[in-house]
Amino acid sequence: MREQSKGLWHNIRAKRARGEKPAPKGSEEYNKAVAAAKKINAANEISMCNECAIALLEDIKAGKILMTEAEYQGRNVPLGKPMRGDVKKFKVYVKKGDKVVKVNFGDPNMKIKKSNPKRRKSFRARHRCATPGPRWKARYWSCRKW
Repeated sequence: MREQSKGLWHNIRAKRARGEKPAPKGSEEYNKAVAAAKKINAANEISMCNECAIALLEDIKAGKILMTEAEYQGRNVPLGKPMRGDVKKFKVYVKKGDKVVKVNFGDPNMKIKKSNPKRRKSFRARHRCATPGPRWKARYWSCRKW
């Protein structure tokens, strides 16, 4: 049975811990390290038969496998991770069927005071957070924040 190496970054961190400096670019050691990294990456590539690839795509479309990244307007974005927004206070990218949509939510001029139990209870009742609805709606993400 083949043992799996701990990886390139483990080796880099171990070298730093020993106090060794990294090899300068263009040196023989640097070129050897780059070649070794390319060899490791090539060995870790996944090859898959056509039937397996089709089955994997069907599982992704059916929602059995969650994707963490997708393309939105020509750039890769993380899926299901709320972040600071540009139009509203927060934004999040989610899948709606086959499309990736951006959901904006939250008032940029208001503070969230969810540590106050009365405010929290009132907000959750007002927005019906017991049944938040689909992930591509702002109410779902707003309720999740509260």
